[in-house]
Amino acid sequence: MATGVVLDPDRNAANHVDASIDQARRAYDAGVRQVWIAQQFDHDAIGLAGHVGAAVPGLGVGTFVVPINPRHPLIVASQAQTAQAATHGNFSLGLGLGAHAPEAKAFGTDYAHTIGRLRDHLTVLRSILDTGAVDFAGDQLTARPDWPVTVAGGSPIPVYVAAMGPQALRVTGELADGTLPYLAGPRTLSEFIVPTITAAAEAAGRPVPKVVAAVPVLVTDDVTAGRDAAAEVLEFYAGIPSYAKVIAREGVDSVVDLAAVGTVADVSRQLRRYRDAGATDVVLSPLVRTGLAALEPVWEVAAGL
Repeated sequence: MATGVVLDPDRNAANHVDASIDQARRAYDAGVRQVWIAQQFDHDAIGLAGHVGAAVPGLGVGTFVVPINPRHPLIVASQAQTAQAATHGNFSLGLGLGAHAPEAKAFGTDYAHTIGRLRDHLTVLRSILDTGAVDFAGDQLTARPDWPVTVAGGSPIPVYVAAMGPQALRVTGELADGTLPYLAGPRTLSEFIVPTITAAAEAAGRPVPKVVAAVPVLVTDDVTAGRDAAAEVLEFYAGIPSYAKVIAREGVDSVVDLAAVGTVADVSRQLRRYRDAGATDVVLSPLVRTGLAALEPVWEVAAGL
């Protein structure tokens, strides 16, 4: 089972990129072989992943995740191929469908027809990455450039989508290489996500997709305090409809029940349940992301799985 960790450097650092590289190098030295970077409103995740991967040879880097809105797939393809060339083949592109409320507030636009936009976005990416060219006019997007769309050294690129609903999983199975679910527990993986995306990929004649499950993690000897801290961090997700549905499907009492909290041994045991449920990869998302005292035990778990 491949494992990775979410990378998120201290925002108080003098240089964000330098701090990211330093954290990635420390994680690599601790035995971590894959880091994932979330898109934020400050840094650019694809660009940052390219810098980190170039600075720490042998370390796999990926985005977890870059929302497709308001990004056109031609731009994403250009960025992703540049990052892949910079990392010499160690970059993975993780995309997300986005969240309506933050997007409306930030961009002043409500991106409707989410599934149709996802299909068009992936169709353009698939064409560029598989054929080196694109000529597409869909319901939501058009891509008809009169210039090169490939970057030397920029392919192949694994493309994943943070798909958890039935329609998104079917589109992802048809056009991407796997899914990146967050807060989807073992029951949801085994009974719904794995069979749904696998059936879609098989029907489309594509390889068996990866299921890269991201799990919030806090390594601590004080489980009660750890769960309280997890509740504070994860409360935001319980209010997002797509996550609320996943939490309900898992049948847990609270979103906190989907966090792996406890000692190194406890957390490792909890994470192995995801492998048993069909996850091909597991990503540890630290609930406390600053300070070596919080991060080093998480890296220890990742390196030992």
